[in-house]
Formats: sequence, structure tokens, C-alpha cells
Amino acid sequence: MRFGQWIGLLALVISLYILWQIRQVVLVVFAAVVLATILNRLVAIFQRYRIKRGIAIAITVVLLLAIITGFFAVIVPRLVEQLQELVNLLPAVSARLRSWYGWIQTQIPGQVLENIPGFETLAQQLQAWVAQLLGNFFVLLNNSLAALVSLLLFLVVTIMLLANPAQYRRIFILAFPAFYRRRVDEILSECETSLVGWIRGTLLAMIVIAVVSFIGLSVLGVPLPFVNAALAGLLEFIPNVGPVLSVVPPMLLALLDAPWKAGAVLLLYIAIQQFESLVLVPLIMKQEVDLMPVFTILAVVVFASFFGFLGLFLAIPLLIVTQICLREVLVKDVLNKWQRQDSSTAENGKPNP
Repeated sequence: MRFGQWIGLLALVISLYILWQIRQVVLVVFAAVVLATILNRLVAIFQRYRIKRGIAIAITVVLLLAIITGFFAVIVPRLVEQLQELVNLLPAVSARLRSWYGWIQTQIPGQVLENIPGFETLAQQLQAWVAQLLGNFFVLLNNSLAALVSLLLFLVVTIMLLANPAQYRRIFILAFPAFYRRRVDEILSECETSLVGWIRGTLLAMIVIAVVSFIGLSVLGVPLPFVNAALAGLLEFIPNVGPVLSVVPPMLLALLDAPWKAGAVLLLYIAIQQFESLVLVPLIMKQEVDLMPVFTILAVVVFASFFGFLGLFLAIPLLIVTQICLREVLVKDVLNKWQRQDSSTAENGKPNP
């Protein structure tokens, strides 16, 4: 390698190291870019009605803040209230589990029970897990200032990008060689279309899952149907993993009434997820974005491992952008051209000039 190539390689390594050290800030900026891209479509809709862009941006930002304020003012208090009810129900759950364990002891031979962990052991493990969860919760509260700063950075960057997206897009495109800039612009447009389609489909799926879960849990008479339905809708944002986690709280609450209710809740959530997988998601996402289930699971695990909560929250947008870049850059612009060059060489008997 020449001296200039070594310098370029060193600069690339240093850049990657710096990006890794500030990865949380980079993810916040990426989240702001995603939100600004989505809100820009809403601004464009307002502009179709001859509303000036500045006024359209103001209306969009006000709507966004109104939604956030409404969520915290209406939804969060009810969630907190029902979560408090859930905490108050934990002793009853413990007592019910003790009574069931005592009944099981009378039905199962003692030789079999010797190989099964006792209720006291399970209760101690559950208590330790709850204590650890509460400890992490208080740590989260102590770090609320950092979270607030990140949220403010997120909102400020989003508004700045929304104010003049064309300028920032042009600056990003200028970072590439002149011959490839038009191609970068095309790739960015495809990323924008896919991200907007994904968030539109995801929000609709979240609402449908929350409503159906609320109706089903209310019919079954499971305690706290609202908080469990809201949890199911919110966890729908995390594909594959979120729906599995959402079934645990309502099943535990159903155990307070009768074992058959826990089984009914499990069957209800299985039916909802089958409806989501076979009908809802294909219908909504048919024209939006195509993501293979295996890749979505791996994306959730990998990005959560590397980037924590933000990586978990942004796993699918990151996967969408990564998938488009790999397909357009690596496959179409690199590998496909190599294939055409090989076939041209084979036909002409000499390398293609």
C-alpha cells in the first residue's frame, strides 16, 4: 500500500473509533433524522393546501407536542394508577400460588416433588428478581436528567432538520465522490419512502393490536385490561420479541381468578398474533416495506446488545436502512457489475475495456 492509502486507512479507523465512542449521540441523531423524515411528509401534505412551509412546520410541531402532552396527561396517569393496582395485587398472586402449590403437593407423589424446586425457592428467586427490577428502576430515575437532555437534543435536532431538510441532505450527499452523488440521492429517497411506510404501518398495527387486546381481556374479565392492552400495543413496536413479552402480565393476573383464565389469555394472545402475522401485517406492509422475520429478530438482538435501549427501540429503522444500503450499494452497484463484466469477458474472449 502507498503512503496515502495508509493515511486513508488510519483516518477510517480513527473515524470508526470516534463514532463508536459517541454511538449514543449518533443514535439520537439517527432517531431525529427518522422522525424529521416522517414529519416532513406531513409538512408536505399541509403545503399542498397552499400553506407556507414555515407555518406548516409550526402546525406539525404543535401537533407532535400536543400528542406527546396528551399521552402524558391522559394515558400515563391511568397507566400509573393501574400499575399501582398491579403492585397491590402481588400479595394476592403470591397467596394464590402458595395454595396451588399446596394442592399440587397433595396430588403428586413425593418422589417426583423431590426433583421439583420448592415454592419457597421459587418465591425467593422471584423476590430477588423483583428487587433487582426495582433497583434498576430507581437507577433509571436517577439518570432521568441524562434522559431529559437526550430528549431535548432529539427534539431540537428534529426541528432543525425539519426546518431545512434539503440543505442537510445536500451536505450529506457532497461527502461522496461526484460521480456517485446522484446514486446516493436515489438511495436516500428509497430509505425515506421505506421509513415512512414502515412507521405508518407500525402505528396502525399498534392501534389495532391494542384495541383487540383490550376487547379480548375485557370479555375474559382479566384485571387491568387497559394497561395490558396498552402494553401489548406499545410492545408491538418491537417485532417478534415484544408480542411474546406482552402476554406475561395478563397471564399472571388471570391466575388470580382461575387457571383456565390464564390458558384463555394465552390462547387469546396466540390468536391475536396469528391474526397479526397472517392478516394484519401482510395487509398493512404489503406496499410499505419487506422485512424477513429472521432478520428482524437478529436485528433486535444485535442492535440491543451493541446499543442498549436505543438500539432495541431503533432496531427496525436501522435494519431498513442497512438492508437498502446493502441491496443498492453492495449488490446492485458492486456485485451485479462484476457479474456483467465476467459475462462480457466470456462472450468476447477478452476483458471488457
